[in-house]
Amino acid sequence: MNVTRARFLRNATVGLLAAGVLAACGSGGDTNTWTVGTEPGFAPFETMNGGQLEGFDIDLMNAVGEKAGKTIEFKSLPFDSLIAALQGNSIDAAISSMTITPERQKAVDFSDPYFDAGLAIAVAANNTKVKTIDDLKGKKIAVQLGTTGASTATNIEGTKITTFESAPLALTELSNGNVDAVINDAPATKAAIASGNIPNVKIVGEVLTDESYGIALPKGSENVAAVNSAIAELKADGTYDTIYQKWFDMAPPAAK
Repeated sequence: MNVTRARFLRNATVGLLAAGVLAACGSGGDTNTWTVGTEPGFAPFETMNGGQLEGFDIDLMNAVGEKAGKTIEFKSLPFDSLIAALQGNSIDAAISSMTITPERQKAVDFSDPYFDAGLAIAVAANNTKVKTIDDLKGKKIAVQLGTTGASTATNIEGTKITTFESAPLALTELSNGNVDAVINDAPATKAAIASGNIPNVKIVGEVLTDESYGIALPKGSENVAAVNSAIAELKADGTYDTIYQKWFDMAPPAAK
């Protein structure tokens, strides 16, 4: 399974301004607690169920905290404000299916990769014309704001792009027949289709990118080593495999 929630760093200036607004949050100086930002609209990685956060990323971060001897307190934030919150030190980390990219690495530090990921194209179930990214030239595309899906769409000739705050909203726009395609991370798109909440939609072609998710931390954070050590321990003792099996109903792919 090679899939992605690939997201890109938006505007650095806007991010820094937002960081000042968010700086009053955080773990309040409690060194035994990590405040972790997430955008809970990306099943099966992070979502709300009955008012409670759940998902692969949520279970993984809680397990990382347990290995590191830290209590995890999650804070729900829009995806495109997570970098700003890290820059303002209002959160200690962010786990939100965030792809490790060179642009983001200029602004924050990342843990070692914890999930291999890639983008997919979704179209209407009866669409027989779109099979590859080249077939999207001149088409209407919906994307989630601040993602690498959005970045990829901007590089396609002649497209009209509509942005949404969440991936389900973009996919709903496709389901309603208002756009020709959605470029989004494959696992979230597959989960949305499988849930039945997004009818008359299918995935076409191969994954477009080969990327990895990482846990983001403020630049120079002393917690990077502890997070990496915890991830390694979780993979070594089988906990990672158990969490993966729970959310994807399959064993994780062999390490590259």
